[in-house]
Amino acid sequence: MAEFSWEARGRTGELRAGTMVAENADAVNTRLRKQNLNPVKVKKKAFAINLNFQVGTGVDTKDLVTFTRLFATMIDAGLPLVQCLDILASQQPKPAFAAVLRDIKNSVEGGSTFSDALRKHPRIFDELFVNLIQAGEAGGILDSILSRLSIYLEKRQKLVRQVKGALSYPTIVFFIAMGVMAVMLTFVIPAFENMFAEFGGGKDNLPALTRFMVALSHGFITFLPLTVVLGIGIAVGFTYTLKTPRGRRVFDSTLLKLPVMGPVLQKIAVARFTRTLGTLLQSGVAILDALEICAKTSGNVRIESGIMHVRQKISEGQNMAEPLTEAGVFPEMVVQMIGVGEQTGALDAMLNKIADFYEEETDVAVASMTSMLEPIMMVGIGGMVGVVLVSMYLPIFELAGNIKGD
Repeated sequence: MAEFSWEARGRTGELRAGTMVAENADAVNTRLRKQNLNPVKVKKKAFAINLNFQVGTGVDTKDLVTFTRLFATMIDAGLPLVQCLDILASQQPKPAFAAVLRDIKNSVEGGSTFSDALRKHPRIFDELFVNLIQAGEAGGILDSILSRLSIYLEKRQKLVRQVKGALSYPTIVFFIAMGVMAVMLTFVIPAFENMFAEFGGGKDNLPALTRFMVALSHGFITFLPLTVVLGIGIAVGFTYTLKTPRGRRVFDSTLLKLPVMGPVLQKIAVARFTRTLGTLLQSGVAILDALEICAKTSGNVRIESGIMHVRQKISEGQNMAEPLTEAGVFPEMVVQMIGVGEQTGALDAMLNKIADFYEEETDVAVASMTSMLEPIMMVGIGGMVGVVLVSMYLPIFELAGNIKGD
């Protein structure tokens, strides 16, 4: 794909100009004629944007929320779809996203539906987004769907922040602790060892704890290159393992079983699943399609397989509650509430209520976990540093005692 600048004359002879992303100049001419424009000049830009490379670059959830909210407002005000896209593309500060919006506008002008035009850019507009837009087009409620989408994206962004908050704190503290220990083993302990040697203290005369720390320091310094290579190898191996289905399943299952973090991640998974499924069903998406989308956007292979199990059972004629219990992924309370929603015919409303409840539970759980991990991590780091310092000061204390005795 390349970007072309064009000039064309309209029905009344007025000269119009613009840009268009297409495979070649002939495709640009074809699209212009379909818009009742007579091409005058079509030229490929010198620095064309390759959408196959740029798609998704720098476009985050906040950008999508802003886009959908503004789009919903314009559609609700009665503006034509193409004009809305043209305005949003011209006001978009990110060049890559602006080019994508222009390409979508050109596709719509060329006869594609809005959802089909969005489907060409899967790294920005995922299946859930596209399917909801398709449902809105079919039902003539595109403005309502866009408003619902923006609310959903905001809530999803909040859950993502909670996941990052739940995982980032212990990770950062762990690496700080490892950095502190590396500095002490590399610089602090050798400095104390040299000081002991100047005082004439042989290694055999040092306390056992001090000898252990000195030996650990020597080993760390000696095998530092090997340690770095080994660390890189472990990281690469771990990354490769995560890319395999079995490795990813084991890792995701382990995360859900962790003593402190597991319950938090499960609450986040429940909130995400129920919010996504509720939004899809409320927008008119068929339940089998909705469950497939939920599975693909779950972010956890263990949960994805559980949802696909539920989908398979529903396709065989069962209700949702019993397969959810068999999947063993979601709490019993959630399963029972979904069962009540099915029986009363208000499944979408029940799912949104469950999502509201678990989003609040997630806030409390993340705050509780953070407050619990903070003193544990601080005690752990303080303990490691304390052991090193005590091991280094023990010979000094002994030396001071010997001088005082003399």
